[in-house]
Amino acid sequence: MRQHDGRLLILIIVITAFAAWVAWPGNPGVNIKLGDRSITREIRLWLGLDLQGGMQVLMKADVPEGQTLDADAMEATRGILENRVDALGVTEPVVQAVGSDRVLVEMPGIQDPQTAIDTLKETGLLEFVDTGSQFLPAGTPVETDYGSVAASEAISPTTTVYHTVLTGSSLKTAQVTFDQTTGRPYIAFALDGEGVDVFAEHTAANIGKYLAIVLDGEVISCPVINSSIPDGEGIIEGQFTLEEAKSMVLQLRYGALPVPLTVLETRSVGPTRGQDSVDKSIRAGIIGLVAVLLFMLIYYRLPGALASLALIIYALITLALYKLIPVTLTLPGIAGFLLSVGMAVDANILIFERMREELRHGRELGRAVDAGFRRAWTSILDSNVSVWITCAILWAFGNSFGANMVKGFAVTLALGVAVSMFTAITVTRTFVRFTFRTTGERLREKRWLLGI
Repeated sequence: MRQHDGRLLILIIVITAFAAWVAWPGNPGVNIKLGDRSITREIRLWLGLDLQGGMQVLMKADVPEGQTLDADAMEATRGILENRVDALGVTEPVVQAVGSDRVLVEMPGIQDPQTAIDTLKETGLLEFVDTGSQFLPAGTPVETDYGSVAASEAISPTTTVYHTVLTGSSLKTAQVTFDQTTGRPYIAFALDGEGVDVFAEHTAANIGKYLAIVLDGEVISCPVINSSIPDGEGIIEGQFTLEEAKSMVLQLRYGALPVPLTVLETRSVGPTRGQDSVDKSIRAGIIGLVAVLLFMLIYYRLPGALASLALIIYALITLALYKLIPVTLTLPGIAGFLLSVGMAVDANILIFERMREELRHGRELGRAVDAGFRRAWTSILDSNVSVWITCAILWAFGNSFGANMVKGFAVTLALGVAVSMFTAITVTRTFVRFTFRTTGERLREKRWLLGI
């Protein structure tokens, strides 16, 4: 038994040292070179929108009445939005489908919310439209014969429907370039193999006529075809700013959305407010932890001191796991962590109360410790399993409705409860056994140290 407890004590010391290294705020991460290969891992806390600041956008697929939306279209929409957000330079974005027709986008640290929203919600359908001898000014809405949406809409007899020669699906590249004379931005594009052939054939057969460049049903520019364009390269000019040009390029580069989107809700959190939340959360956590430690020390004396040490180890291990998994911390997530601290203390209280009962009935220290842990184990297990079931329900609820804050609470609480079982049953038990074995004779004479 002594050898077993000694090995456990060494294991606890090793785990605590590793957890302390991971939890250390100035942790440099891992950067190991093995010959030509290298292993790099950043170790830090990931903060959610409410702590870091940023924007959350909930969008709904705008499907015409009578039409159904399949799962593949929503998954394609989610993938395109994810590419657009990544291209905006947002770190740690979250893009997830919510239900059957909604998408939730979280963008921490976003600097220009309106540009981001415009980039996300625009369909991004580029069309090269044959308008013949008709010049269409920029901003003119047009009807084309492309796509099921146009075909399904009620078009009056007087409305002109223009032919779409090519769409953005034939684009190979698109990038923002500047006019060397005026300094105005324009978009240079190149078509893929099939697009090159179609473009070359159309421009050769329609010299002197107009070819409108239309984005999301609105004319951007309407240049005249001066000559055949056999290489499939061209430019899109218009009265747009640099930010609008960049947004347009992102939409073109990553494809058109299968369905148009409507913004249902936006929520922004400033970085100052986020930092204020972090500061208050840390302050509340420290106050709560100190209060718990004082209670354990005053009420349970020596066992309380050992439990307090185990509680500090619990906090280090939990924080290390948050960094290693990683878990994105939100305000509800911090609440889940603090609640799990309370449950860790609750487990120790159950154990110590059972242990004190055994000591009052005259049992020797070693037997009282074993009996206390054994009798408390069933209650601790039942309580923690109930919490895990609740966390699973909260996770499923949050996953279905896009309530990431609910999911954050469920994750931190479930993880904290799992760690608390290890610290209460293994760490505290090892500490109590080791201490009672080394100071057993003196404790028999000073029973007040046991809180009796």
